[in-house]
Amino acid sequence: MRVHRIWIGILAALLLPYVVTLAWSGGVNGTDKSGFGEGGALWMRQEEGEDSGKRIYINNGQKGYVDVETYLVGIVARQIPAEYEPEAIKAQAIIARTYIYGKMEGKTEAAEADLGLNYLGETQMESMWGREKFVEYYDKISEAVKETRGLVMALGQEDGQMERMEPLFHRASAGTTREGDEAHPYLKSVDSHWDVEAEGYLTVTEWEPSEVVRLLSEADLTEEQVMATFQLVGREKGGYVKEIQIGAHIYSGEEIRQALSLPSSSFTMEEREGKIRIICKGIGHGYGLSQYGADAMAREGKGAEEILKYYYQNIVIISPKT
Repeated sequence: MRVHRIWIGILAALLLPYVVTLAWSGGVNGTDKSGFGEGGALWMRQEEGEDSGKRIYINNGQKGYVDVETYLVGIVARQIPAEYEPEAIKAQAIIARTYIYGKMEGKTEAAEADLGLNYLGETQMESMWGREKFVEYYDKISEAVKETRGLVMALGQEDGQMERMEPLFHRASAGTTREGDEAHPYLKSVDSHWDVEAEGYLTVTEWEPSEVVRLLSEADLTEEQVMATFQLVGREKGGYVKEIQIGAHIYSGEEIRQALSLPSSSFTMEEREGKIRIICKGIGHGYGLSQYGADAMAREGKGAEEILKYYYQNIVIISPKT
């Protein structure tokens, strides 16, 4: 089967360009949750004979090339909790490799700056996990990367060709993942009931009307409008807000989520004792793989491939030659 079309790009303007950025800008919520800035990363060990034929140029305290399989250890360590089950971590390794290979577009080299990523070095991992857990977690993630070596996801076409896909992921859905559009047919809404048990799944925050006005300042709202005229226009599955009207302005759920730094766009708003109360469900944008759901499936005995094919529809797991 020919796979030379696997890395044909999907135009960023087709769907969810901001969500793609959120998913790959450091943390699953669109912010870097590691606590580490740039610089200070030390090289991770590279085993003898480990050469994937692809490498990443690093300019993060030290300069030089790292094999993509070695580089993946530092990316997966940043993206998913190390205490999760090995099969869930393997699924995340395949997701991360799919993203990196897609960005490389068939080339053998890429700069980390062009990937929009920032890997963790060993010293940073030790700081994050603690000295007692470092060796255990490092070996666990390294093994997950090694056992999935070279594997990526691709979208199977009716003509037998393979096409690149955007491997979106998040920490925990609102109980159901979100539906993509025609350009992302593999993003189907699926049940992820495990997520309701995730730490931080349900959050309640209260806002002064003046603070909401400030954060939505471009809309030229008044405090009276914020308090009296917010109205839901539509929701998606899982309770994700599609559109909401505040005053004379209509916002998408993602716009409100980003403006107010909410954990999810599955939320409700209500006036309570002179303040705005917002109740959120889930952590992250809700598209693609739920990491908490993946961990729960792994604990039930599901393997990485089965997990990926549950959260992404009509995909194949392959090892591309180009």
